[in-house]
Amino acid sequence: MVRTYGLTHIGLAVRNAQRAFKFYHDVFGAKEVWRGPGSIQAATPGSHDVIAFEEAKTNLGKMGGVTHFGFRLMHAKDIDEAARAIEKAGGKIVERGEFVPGEPYVFATDPDGYTIEVWYE
Repeated sequence: MVRTYGLTHIGLAVRNAQRAFKFYHDVFGAKEVWRGPGSIQAATPGSHDVIAFEEAKTNLGKMGGVTHFGFRLMHAKDIDEAARAIEKAGGKIVERGEFVPGEPYVFATDPDGYTIEVWYE
């Protein structure tokens, strides 16, 4: 077994790296950690993850074999705030509910069409 910190980053093909970064900054508080031509990498607070926004002309918003990626809430009560933030930042709510009582979730798409899940467990 190889010891790791777990899944630490995801690279997304986006139309505009700045616009994509702004969505994840506004919704999840992502902070820029690196910038290059057509590319911005951002980390979310309190974790060791990176989202790489890479400008591309093809495969924009296509999940391929990946169905979604998720963000776990610290408090169940924050689900309404998360849904409002997603919509305010240009995302669209696709589905909302509870997996079991007290464990709410929201599935949404970001401005490029990627499916994200926000949930509490």
